[in-house]
Amino acid sequence: MKLAYNQAIDAWREDEAPIGAVIENGGEVIAKAHNRIEATGDPTAHAEMQALTQASHHIGDWRLNGSTIYVTKEPCPMCSGALLMARVSRVVYAVADPKMGCLGGAVDLNALPDINHHFTITSGVFEAECREIIKAFFEKKRKTKGQRFDE
Repeated sequence: MKLAYNQAIDAWREDEAPIGAVIENGGEVIAKAHNRIEATGDPTAHAEMQALTQASHHIGDWRLNGSTIYVTKEPCPMCSGALLMARVSRVVYAVADPKMGCLGGAVDLNALPDINHHFTITSGVFEAECREIIKAFFEKKRKTKGQRFDE
């Protein structure tokens, strides 16, 4: 999770919401990414999505069985769905998101009874540090006139 936190710091430095993600498989880090939404103008450029693409290219398969993703904030509906579709085995996240989180925050896609894949979820890892960087980023953005950033 510390590597994901470092990615969140990189996102902050690029004026992106400080969300970072790392994927490991068999003890090897196969992807590291952070939000790139503002830089790319792409609403799908979330840390998790970027990491999934990197990991798939790294192993040469879209199926990421046996992989664990570490992410600094609970994945949104898009990212949660993509993690299920990619067959990730485990999701570890720091900060729960009661508004948009889809692994137990607002809803839990992983709990749908008829889906063909489920993963293990661990939450609250490195939570205080990740919560603080997210909170500080959005407080700073709210003070900047003319910019809109939603948590």
